[in-house]
Parts: sequence; C-alpha cells; structure tokens
Amino acid sequence: MPIRLRDDGIEFANAAGIGIVKWGKILSWCQNKDYLLVYPRPRLDYILDPSGSTALNWSRATMRCAASLATKHNQLWTRDRIAKDTMQIRLGYDIVFQCPQPTPMIVTLNVHYTRVSDLVCSDQMHTDPWVPLSMYRDGFGNWCTRLVAPAGRIRLSADAVINDRGTPDPLFPMALQHQVQDLPEETLVYLLPSRYCESDLLSETAWHLFGGTALGWPRVQAVCDFVHHHILFGYEYARPTKSAWEVFNERRGVCRDYAHLAIALCRSLNIPARYCTSYLGDIGVPPVAAPMDFAASMEVFLGGAWHSFDPRNNQPRIGRVLIARGRDAADVAITTTYGPHTLERFTVWTDEIVVA
Repeated sequence: MPIRLRDDGIEFANAAGIGIVKWGKILSWCQNKDYLLVYPRPRLDYILDPSGSTALNWSRATMRCAASLATKHNQLWTRDRIAKDTMQIRLGYDIVFQCPQPTPMIVTLNVHYTRVSDLVCSDQMHTDPWVPLSMYRDGFGNWCTRLVAPAGRIRLSADAVINDRGTPDPLFPMALQHQVQDLPEETLVYLLPSRYCESDLLSETAWHLFGGTALGWPRVQAVCDFVHHHILFGYEYARPTKSAWEVFNERRGVCRDYAHLAIALCRSLNIPARYCTSYLGDIGVPPVAAPMDFAASMEVFLGGAWHSFDPRNNQPRIGRVLIARGRDAADVAITTTYGPHTLERFTVWTDEIVVA
C-alpha cells in the first residue's frame, strides 16, 4: 500500500502489517522517487518504500536533506538516486545607530575565517558616513572591526553571496565523549563557568537530569531535547543580562538563552561546549513570520572534533553560516558600544539564491 499521511503521523505497510510513526517522534522526513526517509530522534530508524504514492511533493532543499542522510545509509539509499547540488546564499545586514556623541564600537559581523573561501561576493562592511575601520582577530579567532561612530546617525551594512553545500548540519550519533584527562588543552576553557553559562550552579541539576543517559552524542542530544522543551520562545522575553541559571528558572527566552542553558548543562557534564552566532535563514523549513535575526547555537567537543547542535530549533538545518565562536554571548557580541546610543534599524537577511 502507498504511504499515507495521517493527522497523527505517517502510516506505512511493513512485513508485520500496517505501521505508523507518530509526528511527535519525527524530527524530519524527506523523499525521492525510490524511498521516504523518516528521521526520528535520536537516529535514523525508517527507510520506507512509498511505491504508488503521488501525494508527496518535495523542494530542492528537502532533497538535499535526503542526500545528507543518505551518506550514512548508502547501503540502502545510493547517492545516484538523489537529486543533490550545492547552493548559493545571499546574506547581509543593515543596521543603523543614533549616537549623541562620538562613540567607539567593536563590531563582530564578518563571516568566520573558516568560511571565507566560500564567499563569492565579499561581506566587507560599509559605513555611512564613512569612518576609518581597523580589523583584528580576537582571542577566539573571530574577525572584529573597530570604529568610532560620529555624533548623529551611522549606518553599518554588508551584502554578500556565499557558496554552501546545501546539506543539513552533519550528524555523528556514534561520536564518543572524552575523559577530562584526555581532552586537548585548548578545549578545557570550554568546561569552565562563564558570564552567561553558570555551569557551577547547574551541576547538580545536570547530573540529576542526565546522569543516566548514554555518554557522548546521545547525552548531548538529551540536553538539547530538554532545553528545547523547557524554554518558551518569545522575543518579549529577551534580556541582555539573562544567564543560563535565570533562563532555567524562568523558562522563557530567545535563541541565545537556549544556547546558554545547553552549554552550561554540557559543561556541568564534563563536555566542552562553546557558543556560536551565525546567519541562519528559513532554508528547507517553513518560513517563520518574524523578522530575521542572527542565530545562536552551540558546538560541543566529541570524538576528537567540534560538532554543531541547535537547542532552539533542535533539528539539523541547512545554510548555517558561522560568524563567531566564544565562551558565551559576551565573547561574540554583534556590537559592543562604549557610550550611549539608540538602535534605529536592525535588518538581517539569509536567503537561498534560486536559479530558474
């Protein structure tokens, strides 16, 4: 029988009869002409044959998602069956400040150096009026720009194009957790409490909630699942001084609060975790009826490498373009301003360039 979409899940036929995968257990799903992939947490369980089904229609972004998942299951889904290609993303910002006096600023808005080779058009920052700019790399390797905004209005803007693989954040469910004594020295700073990530205050809670989970990737995913459901998202809950301890108790926040809480919990569990800010558009997912913003997520050190996790969205996303990394949001602030100012405009875009 063909696969059928129901109000409560996806119905399919298997050797035992009729089966159903409930929507609540499905992280994502994608299809080509040969198979349907149903991707529940925390691993790929179902590869279904939708023969005879004509009801499902899929975008290029969704097919790229299928291609990414197929690399881990090529014995069942061969690469030549999947329409896959790279993509280009237009990204940029238009930010306006009003300053009552000359005001020094540090701006962290350049694409991270690890993605510079992917840029097709430069993300160089332009100012109106023109002011001298000086650039440097901070202690975490992020590109930062120093300037002095004149009294009055100043506009900061950039409009760039970048090449992207067009695949979701990679998954490594078998990635192992390191013993603390085996961690590289450069990761140890990401085990310590920081301004917004009070892992010392959350240690007892973390071990109570996650001490019984499997080590490594499943434990980090358990943390993300918890944070994703623990916090109610809303821009009205944003507060520049809100910390992980506060958001844990208040249970309300924005994407940076999700990241801070997940980072603090991971550090409490002896897993190095660092804060990331990125461009992230609505590519391969339904568009959100809210103004675009920069996105906060985290990276954790497992199996000898850093891996991306997004507790706010809690699913692999397409088109994440890293800007900066640090211990928490204090290290990667988009703008740090040394004087009074008013934000008059804040516009960000991250859109796939669709080729007809």
